[in-house]
Amino acid sequence: MSDFPRQFARTRRFTLGVPAQFTLSPDGGTVYFLRGLAGDDPVSRLWALDRATGEERLLADPAALLAAAGEPSSGIGSYAADDACALLVFALSGRLWACRTTDGEARELPAAPPVTDPRPDPTGRRIAYVSGGTLRVTEADGRDDRPVAAPDGPEVSYGLPEHVAAGEMGRHRGYWWSPGGDRLLVARVDTAPVLRWHIADPTDPSRPPATIPYPAAGTANAEVTLWIADVAGGPLIPVDWDVTAFEYLTHAGWDARGPYASVQDRSQRHVRVLGIAPDTGATEVLAEQHDEAWVELVPGLPARTPAGALVTSADLDDTRKLVVDGRPVTPTGLNLSAVVAVDGETVLFTASDEPTETHLWAYDPATGVRRLSEEPGVHTGTGRAGGVVLVSRTLDRHGPRIAVQGGGHPPVEITSHAETPVLEPRMEMLELGPKRLRAALFLPSWHREGPLPVLMDPYGGPALRKVTAERSWWVHMSQWFAEQGFAVLAVDGRGTPGRGPAWERAIHLDIAGPVLSDQVEGLREAALRFPDLDLTRVGIRGWSFGGYLAVLAVLRRPDVFHAAVAGAPVTDQRLYDTHWRERHLGHPDEHPDAYDRCSPIREAAGLRRPLLLIHGLADDNVVAAHTLRLSAALLAAGRPHEVLPLSRTTHLPAGEAVAANMLTHQLRFLRRELDVTGRPAAEVR
Repeated sequence: MSDFPRQFARTRRFTLGVPAQFTLSPDGGTVYFLRGLAGDDPVSRLWALDRATGEERLLADPAALLAAAGEPSSGIGSYAADDACALLVFALSGRLWACRTTDGEARELPAAPPVTDPRPDPTGRRIAYVSGGTLRVTEADGRDDRPVAAPDGPEVSYGLPEHVAAGEMGRHRGYWWSPGGDRLLVARVDTAPVLRWHIADPTDPSRPPATIPYPAAGTANAEVTLWIADVAGGPLIPVDWDVTAFEYLTHAGWDARGPYASVQDRSQRHVRVLGIAPDTGATEVLAEQHDEAWVELVPGLPARTPAGALVTSADLDDTRKLVVDGRPVTPTGLNLSAVVAVDGETVLFTASDEPTETHLWAYDPATGVRRLSEEPGVHTGTGRAGGVVLVSRTLDRHGPRIAVQGGGHPPVEITSHAETPVLEPRMEMLELGPKRLRAALFLPSWHREGPLPVLMDPYGGPALRKVTAERSWWVHMSQWFAEQGFAVLAVDGRGTPGRGPAWERAIHLDIAGPVLSDQVEGLREAALRFPDLDLTRVGIRGWSFGGYLAVLAVLRRPDVFHAAVAGAPVTDQRLYDTHWRERHLGHPDEHPDAYDRCSPIREAAGLRRPLLLIHGLADDNVVAAHTLRLSAALLAAGRPHEVLPLSRTTHLPAGEAVAANMLTHQLRFLRRELDVTGRPAAEVR
């Protein structure tokens, strides 16, 4: 057990060596993907798997490609393919690389560095990429590199997503090719109106701070517009929609029927899907969604099938449903999570009819809805030409099983090289109380009977579920804490996804009260079923929203929680970004009471329990000001607490020593404050 923190950090939460980003060839016979050589290898490489033979072929090895220049590499972060999968392109060390899959040889192409987000056009004749805020196009052989959309202002960029799009909307693209490869739909982003924040490195006072545009709640967003560019040059054509009324660009694309986009108003209660005329930029409304709280954006939507059927979503009968051509096609009780592929008229999507599970499903007009994954667990994937890449995570197996099946080719599996954790989880899935709260209880492997202090280990927020039927990294983390002498309990309460719109929106205008109430209810209901849970010694730990929840717990319910560890907590809701925070709390000018009610910094004087605050000083998501301001308020009120600052660390600590020692520091704090001795064999170094 003493090796777990180092293993956890070294393997980057057991993600190294795991295959990712799958692309099927047009006939479904070849799968392209990224993967490292081992479970502790941070260098991701590009591979091809032949389904007929089951043989893997290495297409691009960053270590070899950069060896001549003596440059280290963190690997290939992503790649893009043309429709035929004849040309694969990627950025490496800020340079442009291309691989012809017929010969499998990757070579560098002339380009203007630094190269960001390179993508070939669907025909494979050209490659677009972004450099210095300019969208550029080069021929596939590296000839005739030229700008097609260049900044017209000091804070303007073309072809990149703005802060809230890349983070909160999940829109990681800023340009989209036409099917013929002769034009592009391009996002223009002007950050001039956006508030500037400065992220300094306190360990090096000679280094100037990094300045970033950060749209804090209630302040101005970047101005985002769409333009149509011709690869031959010429003036850009503006796309015409009411940008003042609909300032968020949530999604876009270009298919055989033309370009399209999805836009959302500032309140997030109204979304429109727009069809775009490629020659004039004129728009027409294809679909609309309204909700009194907010319209939830579904990854992968909107989309269109080759026949022109528009694929969207709708919240009906307390269910998020898949909608095709204006008609809901999925049943009540099956909550849509994401659309992962459109294969002909078949729509592949993930959805949950049980909150602890997510399955891969398919809909087509001929056969309706069918489930593609069988085992209880969390499944996703992609598909093309009738073939499916099914990625399955279950409770009986560590790491994912990646099965490629269907499409008239032999089934094969893609090997994962992820390391096996040094400990085996002892987890019991529970349903607790009248709300049927989903929970997971972890007990020490050595425990037989007798009281155990309790460690609540939630996330609890709208970004993810922590109680799922899979061996995720947090399962092993919770088990490690259990081995040190705790009964560890994770509870998914109101606000977490996958359980229907009403459950998600129960936190509208109050992200504190319902969430904390459900943690208390889950704890008490679990103790009724497991008398060994010692409610006189209860700690709570969490990160990000979980850290925020940990702070709330000891401030508002010291009668229940006796110590807390809070990592990267949001303590002043006005310091978080527009799209995420205004989604749940509204605009601060309209709902100032909601922001006050949900900002624990205002309750600092009420602290009566031990609190350890941890924060990365280079965090540009939840900036360190959240922890520093809370600490200052606690100090001013005379409330003892501890702060662990992490130098040169962002929102998720990645350095092996820092990540590992941070865990052992949390453990020592909790064992000390809750009077936990565990057993000698469970000691950590």
